[in-house]
Amino acid sequence: MVPAGLAGLAVLTVWALAPMARAAAAGAVAEIAQSKAANPAAATPGPAAKTPQAKPRGKRSGRPLPRFASLRSAEVNVRTGPGVRYPVEWVFKRRSFPIEIVAEFDTWRKVRDWQGTVGWVHRSLLSGRRTVLVTGLVRRLHSKPAAGAETVARLEPGVVAELLQCAKSWCEIQASGHSGWLRKGEFWGARAADGAKK
Repeated sequence: MVPAGLAGLAVLTVWALAPMARAAAAGAVAEIAQSKAANPAAATPGPAAKTPQAKPRGKRSGRPLPRFASLRSAEVNVRTGPGVRYPVEWVFKRRSFPIEIVAEFDTWRKVRDWQGTVGWVHRSLLSGRRTVLVTGLVRRLHSKPAAGAETVARLEPGVVAELLQCAKSWCEIQASGHSGWLRKGEFWGARAADGAKK
């Protein structure tokens, strides 16, 4: 049933996500836990710093880490380590899917998906184009960055959209020809500090 006031609006549904083989997902989660245990200072936020600290950068690319990107190909092998000699742990099967680059080694990038699973992907399979993944409930795409703004479409969980720009707690996105604004907590693929046009 369509809620009152939403009749006639476009409803963008999720494309069927191909199942991802994640036999070692538990191992990836354990790796994150071990990393936090090995460096408790990184896992526990301390008092606010008095001087701004430079954001970590990748040694090969010189770009900030972590950073968001997207998949360039419709099928991307994710490996257990940075090289073709490492086994494929699972396969992404969706072009433009958002990922987060968390580390670099030579031409390989360690990526994390929206569920926190990590693995290694060759940089040629990644794009700097920013996309986001709608999460949670069906979301209202607003005409302006305000809760009371007109609803231009409804987005179902799993919809991938292009990130256009962010302003404070809202981001402008485009999905299937519909442009509008979502709150940052309604999707995965942007940080609270994101504010510039991407």
